[in-house]
Amino acid sequence: MTPPIVMTAADTWLGTLWPWVRSHLPAAPARVVEIGCGPRGGFVPMLNAAGYEAVGVDPEAPGEPGFHRTDFELYVVRRPVDAIIACTSLHHVADLDDVADRMAAALVPGGALIVVEWAVELFDEPTARWCFDRLSDVDDETNWLQRHREAWWNSGGPWDFYLGRWARENGIHTAKAIQHALDTRFQALQVTPEPYFFAELDGTTYTDEQAAIDTGEIRATGIRYVARYV
Repeated sequence: MTPPIVMTAADTWLGTLWPWVRSHLPAAPARVVEIGCGPRGGFVPMLNAAGYEAVGVDPEAPGEPGFHRTDFELYVVRRPVDAIIACTSLHHVADLDDVADRMAAALVPGGALIVVEWAVELFDEPTARWCFDRLSDVDDETNWLQRHREAWWNSGGPWDFYLGRWARENGIHTAKAIQHALDTRFQALQVTPEPYFFAELDGTTYTDEQAAIDTGEIRATGIRYVARYV
């Protein structure tokens, strides 16, 4: 008997975002670089299946053709590409301005920049508690929200103090800083707040999170940003 297919949080996340990402890409077989594709390859398999010439760049990228195990800052783009995707990778980079400069240099004139990001500055305590109440009872070391819940409880301090200290210690850039770095180098076409946590929550969908945002119960901490290089 064939074992059941188990959807991971990454599968849910990428599957939800893919239609939106693809809608902003130039037509295949355009050349696309994904920054921060992660160990599963991010959107690269979907891009390849759709006829794109795709490359994934990440220190933990798969060890397969079409991937480069390095930081984007060290990756050499040998000829400009038609589109760049950066999904939840920019808030981690060491030098945001350097990465933004390199993205601009890597794109052809008119090239597309498609970014999904997280506004750490909007992750307030009501939003955190809403998320923590919806986490699975099964321990999962890959679930970053479970790690935050445990670390906050163990800290014994207020949420804002805990999160602010964590962000400083880990060099996390705010969404405001990310958008400023991008806006000074690209022409923004779309900037929209979006649900961000649903894939990590137990029995919670994108629609569920959006409904909580709409009622004011939580804040929208996801950002979708589309721009072009001119």
